[in-house]
Amino acid sequence: MSEYVIITDSSADLTQALVEELELSVLPLSFTIRGTTLEDHPDKRNMSSKEFYQLLRDGEMSTTSAVNMQQYIDLLEPVLTEGKDVLILSFTSGLSNTCQASMMAAAELREKFPERKIEVVDTLCASAGQGLLVWCAGKKRLAGESLEAVRDWCEENKMKVCHWVTVNDLMHLKRGGRISATTALAGTLLQIKPIIHVDDAGKLDTVDKARGRKAALDYLVKKVQDTAIDPQEQTVFLSHSDCQEDIEYVAAQLREKVGVKDVKICDIGPVIGSHTGPGCAVVFFFGQPR
Repeated sequence: MSEYVIITDSSADLTQALVEELELSVLPLSFTIRGTTLEDHPDKRNMSSKEFYQLLRDGEMSTTSAVNMQQYIDLLEPVLTEGKDVLILSFTSGLSNTCQASMMAAAELREKFPERKIEVVDTLCASAGQGLLVWCAGKKRLAGESLEAVRDWCEENKMKVCHWVTVNDLMHLKRGGRISATTALAGTLLQIKPIIHVDDAGKLDTVDKARGRKAALDYLVKKVQDTAIDPQEQTVFLSHSDCQEDIEYVAAQLREKVGVKDVKICDIGPVIGSHTGPGCAVVFFFGQPR
């Protein structure tokens, strides 16, 4: 069996420890804040999550830019030159052109390296939902499963990765064009918290609302309780944008009420956080329906 590398991008919001544990290669996406464009690496070498969200709270705006094909080529070519194959697990095509860029790079490099395997999976997942799928794939690679077997498993299971999201800052969603100014103002005054999920097309969809922050966090727990596949036997991923106490509450409720034994908590990085703002809490797990 030929050796292969799993490559993802930093929107997967995996911690540096998980990246190292799984021997992953991560393409850093970029964000621009205070007029400076920075790469988002898992080790947060350019800006910590705490600093980033404090800047947003202070009124700074952050924007993201599209990745290009050449960035993928620059990352992939040295791996292929070493004689290794590549499995790319990309950010959902429903929210970004990252997958398209990876596919274009793969097509070009297949001509240059015809003897190498280069496979791309559009995860249709985001943030640590993408991270959860990548984590499972990485564990399978370390266990000795082939590139083709891991690729096929990802394709068969990606639509089972559930993403349930609540945000605290409606004005940030308004600035990002996700909700209207009227909805944002009314929701803020009434303490209405939207409940959002990633749909089958890999896009964000607002599906419900809760009155108050605690009710919104409890809603996330209830979704795991109602739709998770064997929740006691799986690892649940949580992510947050600088609301550690809230996400720890969700983790505790999952252990107490649902019997979840293994929880991994990740920061929402600046690429995703540019659009959610601070105070976003998310739960990711394998379930049906999505």
